[in-house]
Amino acid sequence: MFSNAVKIFTLNGFDIKLDPSWALIAALITWSLSQHYFPSVHPDQTGTTYVVMALAAMLCFFASLLLHELAHSVVARRFGMRIKSITLFLFGGLAETENEPQSAGVEFWVALAGPAMSLCLGAGFWLLSAITARIAGLQSVTAVFSYLAVINLVLALFNMVPAFPLDGGRVLRAYLWNKTGDPLQATETAAKSGMAFAYVLMGLGLFALFQGAVVSALWQMMIGGFLLVAARSSYQTQLARSVFGKRTVAEIMHRDPIVVSPDATLTEFVNTIILHEGITFVPVVENRVLLGHIDQSMVSKIDRENWASTRVGDIFIGLDEAATIPADTSVQDLLARISSTGTRKFLVASGHNLLGVISLADLVRYLNWSAPSRPT
Repeated sequence: MFSNAVKIFTLNGFDIKLDPSWALIAALITWSLSQHYFPSVHPDQTGTTYVVMALAAMLCFFASLLLHELAHSVVARRFGMRIKSITLFLFGGLAETENEPQSAGVEFWVALAGPAMSLCLGAGFWLLSAITARIAGLQSVTAVFSYLAVINLVLALFNMVPAFPLDGGRVLRAYLWNKTGDPLQATETAAKSGMAFAYVLMGLGLFALFQGAVVSALWQMMIGGFLLVAARSSYQTQLARSVFGKRTVAEIMHRDPIVVSPDATLTEFVNTIILHEGITFVPVVENRVLLGHIDQSMVSKIDRENWASTRVGDIFIGLDEAATIPADTSVQDLLARISSTGTRKFLVASGHNLLGVISLADLVRYLNWSAPSRPT
């Protein structure tokens, strides 16, 4: 999901990453705190003092976000879920899991762990602010602790809104899952609540925009848009798990696909297969032996005037593990491979024996054909 994220360290076995978008929100928070918030709650200080306070508050805030996600991750790991990494990005933090909760109970406890951590942090910072308020000369520190106490409380309350994929939405899904026994139906209902909340946020942002609060308006609309996409994506993921189940590539692949000989010219390949059949990914086979594949992108690199004198065997790609899979590969593993590598079309083979071809488009068509109605 975060292809440009950079790993900064490992904590308790979890890779901690920073997405470049984090720099933008970090800068915005620092600017807002140093120019507006701290001057209003703690006046008559120097600009340098406000910048230092803002930087400290910003870093502690993101440390709080990290602890929030770590709480999710630790509890998830105790229940057997695999966590790939924790990434801080524009909209906060996200623990990237390799597998979904196996029961409603697991979903419930993993979802509650984050807000519980934020509430504990809020209480801890409130206690620290109360202590430092009694010590002369620590008013600036008290202001920072007070801000962190409030922001962690806000973080806990916001995440407990019953709107998927927020933590409250996951609690809602766990409840519905436990009640109906159907994780897909529970996810659909929770996703609809998430999309409704997203539209409310974007509506409030639009209203704020007409009131002249440009920064607040844009921020609300951006968060709403992110939640809308995330809710739909979460439902699609659960839908794919439900539809594909334990199905293998062999059950969905195209058997007996159109093939091309390495002796065919590019002109013949383009005219008889790409244009006539509308196929752009084609196995290269000679005497029933699979040699590799050719696709439209390879042909496009050759000047048209050279097509008649260039043969498929001159430019095709030989058997490559990146584009070849066994027939007994589960569809879930294939989806994970597509997600991690970006490769969308595969030869299904056993050695040099071609069994079929399969692509992401095939999976999408199968999903659309098999799936029930979904939230929009």
